[in-house]
Amino acid sequence: MGMRLRAQGAIVKPSAASARRSLGRTTIELSSCSTAGTLQGQGATEYLVLLAVVLIVALVSVALLGFFPGMASDAQMTQSQTYWQSASPIAITEWGARFAVDGVSPGYTHFYMRIRNMGMYPIRLTKILMNGKSTSNVYTGGWGPVATMSTVAYLAPGEEKTIGYPSYFGFTSPGYGNLFFFVPEYRYLQGGISVNCSRTAPFGTAVINNFGFEYTEYIEGQQITKRQVGAKPVMIKCMNNYD
Repeated sequence: MGMRLRAQGAIVKPSAASARRSLGRTTIELSSCSTAGTLQGQGATEYLVLLAVVLIVALVSVALLGFFPGMASDAQMTQSQTYWQSASPIAITEWGARFAVDGVSPGYTHFYMRIRNMGMYPIRLTKILMNGKSTSNVYTGGWGPVATMSTVAYLAPGEEKTIGYPSYFGFTSPGYGNLFFFVPEYRYLQGGISVNCSRTAPFGTAVINNFGFEYTEYIEGQQITKRQVGAKPVMIKCMNNYD
């Protein structure tokens, strides 16, 4: 035969060209694995750096709010006002507060509120609730005679009334029947205001915890006594003092 047969069991050495091709494939595979590992490591590092930046920003924000208490107070006052403007059935659409002496040392906080019946039925306020205290007594028309709140605080659906003393805040009286007022720290609700206005600048923030109303709701001939206490305190930025 013209072809020489190799003996069985003989070891065949790879040619030089075959060896180079095999080495090339191995090098490429190792290089690919190394590149993938590098990319994964780089992605993990970038994620950790980003997470650290987010945490630092959050910590700085918290620190600033703690360092500048006025910023936190402004946010809390906005939340309080938004809550009470949308409360139901009794909403507070506007309010103000300021310090006054009025010959009664050491003075006290005056405030006014415009309250509105946001419900579907008429209501009659019977008590105002403040900081665990309550009163059904109010003044009518300036420092006039004391009256029972229920006699002057009937509100039809959508109707507004004013609690407060208008001249202390620069607007005219809405007239008897639309106005009643009381001074919490003066007689009937001493201790009702958790934080009073200050006599000196920056005058502070009036805070009333557990503020609310007791009222009678008239539903299809029935009179139902109910109570509305706010989930958020009343927080009013104080104006300059009245004196």
